[in-house]
Amino acid sequence: MAMTPSLFANATHGKVPKRFIFIRKSNGIRPNEVALPTFSDKEKALDGKKQPLEVGLGKHELPGWLRALEGHKQHMTILQGLSCKMSENGHWSYSSVLGAYKSGRNSLSGIKRATIDFELAKLSPSPFGHVELSLTGNYSSFRTGIVAGYSAPAPHQRNYCYADPQTAYDELFKSVTNPGAVKSDNAMLKFLQGEESFKAEVLQGYEKLKLSNHISSIESIQSRNRKVAKMSGAIAKYLPELDKVHANGGPNATSPEKQEAMTEILIAALITGLTNVVTYTIDELSTPVKGLPGNEGDHISIHELGHNGGYSGIPAEKIREKIRMGHIKQVATIVERLKKVPEGNGTMFDNTMILYFPENGEGHHSHGTEAPFIVMAGDNCNLDIAGRYIRLPYHATEGHKTIGNWYTTLLNAHGNPIKHYGDQDLEMSRKKFDQAGAIKQFLV
Repeated sequence: MAMTPSLFANATHGKVPKRFIFIRKSNGIRPNEVALPTFSDKEKALDGKKQPLEVGLGKHELPGWLRALEGHKQHMTILQGLSCKMSENGHWSYSSVLGAYKSGRNSLSGIKRATIDFELAKLSPSPFGHVELSLTGNYSSFRTGIVAGYSAPAPHQRNYCYADPQTAYDELFKSVTNPGAVKSDNAMLKFLQGEESFKAEVLQGYEKLKLSNHISSIESIQSRNRKVAKMSGAIAKYLPELDKVHANGGPNATSPEKQEAMTEILIAALITGLTNVVTYTIDELSTPVKGLPGNEGDHISIHELGHNGGYSGIPAEKIREKIRMGHIKQVATIVERLKKVPEGNGTMFDNTMILYFPENGEGHHSHGTEAPFIVMAGDNCNLDIAGRYIRLPYHATEGHKTIGNWYTTLLNAHGNPIKHYGDQDLEMSRKKFDQAGAIKQFLV
């Protein structure tokens, strides 16, 4: 670990960065699934009626699917009561859940602003700025290669993402594994930049704006490649190891194998300083689930689970829980590994926040009235929330908070004084409830 401080200094000009990991999951998280099984009768009644509630996690048991994080409860927050009605609900949220706006069915015109992950990435610059990973598919097979992502760097722009572990490995670490490819990239980018600049001279209006954004992207990739090339010697010490099953997109890899490989890549990208912000779509409704423990022979449809379809005699509820347990196993791996990496007077985890949440709210066919978050936050994350189960006032009541308030809180706590991030909730507006700004009790 002796090289770790120089990696961070290289990526962030000597400052210890703040890191954020957004883990999106499909099919909703029903609020009762994160309720504490050891609530007192009074606490259980308040929680069931969705009344404001705050209890310490230290003296309570976690729900079974969260038990992998039992040893880290002092850094955990179970956050209930946020709403997300201003984003897309139902089956998919596309870019909207991280942007707090209605986006339509995955249209560029519906992307109103840079998503929260990109806004946070601006506050802790790194060579890649932001990395997006996804394990999604078409119900029968996983996507592979570099594909359209769900995050957005700016209005009317969609991010790209790495859709399989081998592609993510090849692209993120090629300054070490294939330095010739980086030189080839730079030559091709230079050619494309010349071509696009020529075309820009004869275009007008919105088309010219789109092209100028493309040219800026080319320039940023060239700049990134130069920075990463300088870090290649140190990066080589932290390369993750991928099993051969992931070659050529990993058509024979099980879902747990793909998740574990993506986790290794995510951790390496953070430790090496290539990025400080990762967004990981760990599954969506179309993601095929293969090799799930206890259902190894089944090809499971997450969408079918949402309609209570079971497999091999195991009911949907149990399979949904097993899927969540697999997700939390990956969260626990990230926490435990980052706690072992020295940084400053502590560890990398001290400066890291992990947010695990449903992309579409409280259920398979969600309405957006609730969006539970599981948050794992290190000691230097500038928020006063750790070690607690927090239920905020319910939707459209006095004091209610939306994901826009939550994202505003993250931005305000880490250097962006924005008054409010995201769109307003229409019902809160009709009732003339104040809904702008950060969640003040969360700020240090």
